[in-house]
Amino acid sequence: MQARLDFYKANPAVIKAILGLEEHINKSSLDKPLAELVRLRASQINGCAFCVDMHVTDARKGGETERRLATVVTWRETPFFTDRERAALEWTEAVTLVSQDHVPDSVWELVKPHFSDEEIMDLTLLIAAINTWNRFAIAFRKLPA
Repeated sequence: MQARLDFYKANPAVIKAILGLEEHINKSSLDKPLAELVRLRASQINGCAFCVDMHVTDARKGGETERRLATVVTWRETPFFTDRERAALEWTEAVTLVSQDHVPDSVWELVKPHFSDEEIMDLTLLIAAINTWNRFAIAFRKLPA
């Protein structure tokens, strides 16, 4: 597979806009390890090799364990994640796959006890941002280095 174009160079204003979202997310109250799990799970769902590689690497640097990283894809079947992380991963899947079930009320009821309204907004922005990055990386064939 060959990269189609360097989207960072092709239109820097677009990248600047997306980085503005990332700046807000980084300043939010969402903890960094949780944010990396969310980025990783959305990237797995979307099949974005570049982003999966990046977020596994970033999560490791942040102290995430190999065991948890290896089982994010099967998080429901493992005891390795907290209730808050499980709620975030469930929300991530529902928002990423929005066309399938339109984020059911049952998922809302699961996430609501673990996050404030402000945090749910930030979590949803995080999911939207990584889905945007995934779509750019996949569409333009950005490859892991």
